[in-house]
This record gives sequence, C-alpha cells and structure tokens, in this order.
Amino acid sequence: MNADAMRNHSTMTCAELLIHLLRETYGVRTLFGIPGVHTVELYRGLEGSDVRHVTPRHEQGAGFMADGYARASGQPGVCLIITGPGMTNIATAMGQALADSIPMLVISSVNRRDTLGLGQGRLHELPSQQQMISGVARFSHTLLDANTLPDVLARAFAIFNGARPGPVHIEIPIDLFNAPVKVPDSWPAPTLYRAAPDPEGLAEAARLLKAAKQPLLLLGGGCVAAPEAARALVERLDAPAVTTINAKGLLGRDHPLDLGANAALPAVRELAANADVILAVGTELGETDYDVVFDGGFHLHGKLIRIDLDPEQLVRNQHATLGLVGDAGRSLALLLTHFPEPLQRHGVERGIERTATTLSALNLVNDPAFSDFVPLYKTLADHLPEAILVGDSTAPVYAGNHLVSQPAPRRYFNASTGYGTLGYGLPAALGAQLARVDLPVVALVGDGGVMFTLAELATAVEERLPVVIVLWHNAGYEEIRRYMDANGVARLGVDIQAPNFLTLAEGFGCPSVRVESPEELANSLAKRVSNGPLLIEIDAAAWQRACRISDQDT
Repeated sequence: MNADAMRNHSTMTCAELLIHLLRETYGVRTLFGIPGVHTVELYRGLEGSDVRHVTPRHEQGAGFMADGYARASGQPGVCLIITGPGMTNIATAMGQALADSIPMLVISSVNRRDTLGLGQGRLHELPSQQQMISGVARFSHTLLDANTLPDVLARAFAIFNGARPGPVHIEIPIDLFNAPVKVPDSWPAPTLYRAAPDPEGLAEAARLLKAAKQPLLLLGGGCVAAPEAARALVERLDAPAVTTINAKGLLGRDHPLDLGANAALPAVRELAANADVILAVGTELGETDYDVVFDGGFHLHGKLIRIDLDPEQLVRNQHATLGLVGDAGRSLALLLTHFPEPLQRHGVERGIERTATTLSALNLVNDPAFSDFVPLYKTLADHLPEAILVGDSTAPVYAGNHLVSQPAPRRYFNASTGYGTLGYGLPAALGAQLARVDLPVVALVGDGGVMFTLAELATAVEERLPVVIVLWHNAGYEEIRRYMDANGVARLGVDIQAPNFLTLAEGFGCPSVRVESPEELANSLAKRVSNGPLLIEIDAAAWQRACRISDQDT
C-alpha cells in the first residue's frame, strides 16, 4: 500500500504497516528474502510498493547480500526470512556482520504466539528461535502486540544510527501478520546525532599528540563515514597511519602517510613499537587486522589514546592510557579543531619520511609472497580503477589486504576479518552492486569458497547485475594445505574436486572465460557487459608460470 492509499485508511495489517514503515519512514528501497509459507502475508504488504525485492537462492546468501549492500551504501541491509531453517541458514551471515559492526535488519516469522515454546512439532519450530539467534544479533525481539511494531523498528534503527551497529532480529508470530493495526497519524524517523567525546578528554588527547615526537594513528572501519576529517587530521599531525582492511581508501589512493593494512609486517611492527603516542579510532585492535600471522607480535609501548562508540572496546586487546567514548567521525572532526595548522616537528624525523622509510622496507611489490597477485591487482586497477572489490577468504584476498589501495572508503571489504566465513564474496558483491549501480563491482573468490554460495550466480543473472567474478582456481583449499604442511599434519580433506566452472556458468546463463595470464585477464575485462555478470576463472598454476616468465623477461 502506497503513502496516498495509507492516508485513506485508519487501520491496516501488521504486515502492511511493516513494509510501509520500512519504505516511508526509514527509506528502505531493497529487500532480500526467499518467500515461504510462513511469510507470504509479508509479501502482500509489498504489493504496490516500489521496494525492490531480490530473491537469493539461500538465506545465507540473503544475509551476505544485505551485508555487502550495507558496506557499500552505509545504509542497513534488510532481509525477510522464514521461521526455523531460514534463521539457522542466515545465522552465519549475521555472525560476520556482528564481527564487523555491519547494520543489518533481519525480519523473520515465528510460530503462532499460543504455540511458542511448547515443542508440539509445528512446521519450522525451534525451542526458542530468539534465544538461538541472540548470540549473533545486537538484540532479538519477539513481537507480541502488533501495535508495538513502530516502537520496535525505531529501536532497531536507533542502534544502526546512534550506537555500534550490527545485526538486529525482529520475529513476528504468523498469527500477527493480518492483525489490524491503527495507523499512526505520523511516524517520522527521529534525527539522531551520534555521541561526541568529552571535551576535556579531547583536549587531553590533543595535548598528548602535540607533545609526541613519533605519533602513530590506527584508523579502523568505524572511520569510513569521515574520510575528509581523517585525512586532514593525519596531515596536520604529520603522522603515519595504519588503515585497516575495513578502512581501506579512507585517506585516498596511495596517500603518502598511509601504511595500509600492514600492521602484521615487521617494518610496521617496529614503527608501532617505537611510537610514543598512538591514536586508535574506530578499531577494535583485533588480530585479523593487526596480527594476521597470529604470533602475538604487535605491541604498543607508547601512550595509547582510544576513541570508540562502544565503551567496552576501549579496554580490549591493548591497554589504553586515555579512552574516549564517541562516534569516530564526530571525534575526528572535533579533534581536528585542536590542530588549526599542521604541527611543526623541529629536529624530529617527519611522519611522511618515517612512512616512506617503512613502506620501502615493506617492499610489497617485490615480496615473493605477493608476486603472483601484484599483476592481478595492477590489471584490475588499470581497467576498473573505480571498482568496489569484494572478497571471500581466498589467497588473492589475503594478498590484496596488503597490496590494494583504493580511492575512497567502502570500496574494499571481505570476509577475512573477524568472523572469517567462507562463501561471502559472491553474494556480498551482488549486494554491493545493488547499492552502487554507478560503480563496477568485482567479486574475488576461490574455487573452494565459492562452492558455499555458488547458487547465487543465478541471482546475479536474474537481477542482471554486471558483477565481474574473478575466480582463483588452485584446486582445493590451498591456505589450509599450507597450514597443514607447516604444522606437520598430513593433507586430508583439502585436495577436493572442483566442477567445471565454465560449464556451470553457462548453465546459469552467465558468460565465462578461463585465463592464464595478466594479458588474458585484461582482454577478458574488456568484455564486461552492463546487463549481467561475467565469470573469469584464473588457472592459478598457469598464471603463476606466466608471471614468472614475465619476471624473467623483465
């Protein structure tokens, strides 16, 4: 029911009101869901609406699409999910979103109110769906009175807009879908301003930074909404900055003070250990950003200033000298006012010089660990310089976490941080493309991980999404093979048989090509079309041989 029709009705069903509030109050334009017998009445509420409904082929895919949509757009991804198996299927995607603080609204059905918790063997019944899903949600709420729906939705969007975001779950008993609800005369979304840090604390942070001789900034995914303030502060402090995987592009492409997401590498570790004052903003300082070699070797000995929207984060992982509770963007902007002019560090090595020295020591382009992937990312940057790169847990992505530099935030994200699921890359890339139709999107997947969600290729074709799927085929779980070898464990379960991906793609109606060199990849990227996906399979062994021959020739 559209807004004009609604004004002519004093009551409507709970399902109709849900869709209306999502669309008119909260600006939701896209929903991800798979209709089921327990959710058909929700779809009655969609009739006549301009909200786009996208049908994934698995609820996990729905969750990953919503995740990618949220990361690319900055707006919550919204899912409609059936009772029971729909919720267990989407739980993995919610776990990834929870780990990375991604706003996601999951609206599900649940059995009738008079049957909840009785164990009667009802269709899709769980002992407690809410209890099961609470561990991967900021909160899970069971709607018991249809008239409270506006209040519960408001609570969800208050989390998204005013607190540390993450997945929120609202379950609606099936006997409430058609319950009559009095239409509120007006239900505008409140304007929420995120918390600002205490002024005295900010002044103390500024004092510490002004006195620092070797400052360092650690900027995380919480900063992505404030690239201008982040860049200005880094430049006025003249300080090297580690930008985490989820903060890539925050300072712009190849900024001279950006160390990238390289905190686990020796040269950056040395710089961090020698820093006398460290400012960490919007980052949990977790191991998947700062210790990806998992040896506990990232240490901070200087005075640590932490700024985070979540007060609990201020006392996790590293001991802080000063902790400020506040939104990263507002905090950066307010802190910037304490530095109207760039700092002059007389007699002290400049931050830009220390950054250049550290980057030179890293020598990423010539590092043998990354040599196979340098030409991959160069080719992508040459042909799709503005692309959003969305990755699964796969070798090219692990390398890209170190190699890739992006022109803006929200253009590089993957599943290797935090929860670290497999199967994320393809559906998340589809969600990103739906959110940003103005930009090309590349999904970086491996032959092992893509099998978790390969069915979503059908969604890409059906929705005519022009995502380029770069599939790194190294015949199995290569990263786990290496880990087994390094730990003296026999290779079991990792040399798996892969299908013929080109034949599968053809079956889905998706154009595909197999390439063996950067030159062939470049030629294939030129064939990208605007009305559907393109799958490019890279034969990893042949690619590696081609790159070595090229290195020898040069």
